[in-house]
Amino acid sequence: MNSMAMIPLFAFLILIFIVGIYTAKTVSKSDSFVQEYFLGSRQLGGFILAMTMIATYGSASSFIGGPGAAYTYGLSWVLLAMSQVVTGYFVLLILGKKFAIMSRKYKAVTLIDYLQGRYGSNKITVLSAISIILFLFSAMIAQWVGGARLIESLTGLSYETALFLFAISVLVYVTIGGFRAVAITDAIQGVVMLGGTLILLIATIMAGGGMEKIMMELQAENPNLLSPHGPNGELSAKYISSFWILVGVGVVGLPQVAVRAMSYKNSRSLHRALIIGTIVVGSIMLGMHLIGVLARVVLPGIEVADKVMPLLALEVLPPWLAGIVLAAPMAAIMSTVDSLLLIVSSAIVKDVYMNFINKDAKEKQIKTISFWVTSLTGILVFLMALSPPELIIWLNLFSFGGLEAVFIWPIVLGLYWKKGNSAGALASMVSGLVAYILFHSFAPNYLDMNTVIFPIIISFFMYVLASLATQSKHRMDGFK
Repeated sequence: MNSMAMIPLFAFLILIFIVGIYTAKTVSKSDSFVQEYFLGSRQLGGFILAMTMIATYGSASSFIGGPGAAYTYGLSWVLLAMSQVVTGYFVLLILGKKFAIMSRKYKAVTLIDYLQGRYGSNKITVLSAISIILFLFSAMIAQWVGGARLIESLTGLSYETALFLFAISVLVYVTIGGFRAVAITDAIQGVVMLGGTLILLIATIMAGGGMEKIMMELQAENPNLLSPHGPNGELSAKYISSFWILVGVGVVGLPQVAVRAMSYKNSRSLHRALIIGTIVVGSIMLGMHLIGVLARVVLPGIEVADKVMPLLALEVLPPWLAGIVLAAPMAAIMSTVDSLLLIVSSAIVKDVYMNFINKDAKEKQIKTISFWVTSLTGILVFLMALSPPELIIWLNLFSFGGLEAVFIWPIVLGLYWKKGNSAGALASMVSGLVAYILFHSFAPNYLDMNTVIFPIIISFFMYVLASLATQSKHRMDGFK
């Protein structure tokens, strides 16, 4: 157990608890528990909007699984990761003002609210909730595992004990504070993530004797580690290009990211978030994945790739500084977990319970059910994370692909194509969901492209064809 490293990390956790308790007062005083708990009353400024998007998107994949994959695949994984630079910019640019206007028109608190308002279909509401719960559980398991791996590496505790400590830490502040707690802690966590990335990158380069020496040693070990195609040539140009769809363009279809685009205060906040978000996410993604590659020289022979980041920090930094730096991946993981918990909770409480089970539910009932659903969801994910996979990044990417295949066209075409209707949206969602599961199960990375590509293409054509075929039977709710 490295007690000097633990002190700053636990100090960070205490700070997050304080934020959760403070924002709980805002939740209790709010005129609308639902608006405040699930959307922060649409009052996010530019800086907080940018940081909450970055912190939500930058997760255990970016800070634990990403460096682990870069350690395994070399510079090719850095090239893959850099496709994420455009994420925040692209989401806010595509959804931006139009999405915020439409969501206010429908009084939408969740993405499913928006889809219900735009298409007026209960089938779409139910299918959306099922899809979110199905794929976000996979993403949450990845975060739980990442947090436990970090605490395990730092403290020497067993994986199970570390997992328990992490679960308790997250559940307390998310359950009591809601979306505003998540957004404010995301801003703090985003700053910690950026600072931690820069400190560790500089320390790793120094420990390896400089970039030139590190690159020469990598080339001596395996020249393909410096190739864009991976150590064994397994990453083709076609696959890399398709990967940019998964973690770049397609991110518009992720509910946990899209909901941020309906929570900002005004146009100035949106424009500021575009600039800040792009700069910060670029710095973090480049730095963190490059660290993973450099670690192969500085700390060779790591068997569990997901432990690269914490073991490297403890190796190249003084213990007290390692504790501060390791708050960065903890921040990334916690900020993603809290957002995913709220998305799943809102899908169950707001979109299923309040729409179909108890439409006249009082504020007190909703509040109690929300707290219980959030808590029980966290406990269920904890139980599922007790048997972790070798590389958590694949869990996260599976979740990304599934959600994008289901939601990207009902969101984007629903905003910009007047002829899109509920038949088209439902056909797109069903075909995207089924196609993704089938391709993932029986033909992963078909034709050497990421599994998400063909489901997204299929769901696009199904949206267009079904909408055109049913024009006379459906009115365009979103444009009347």
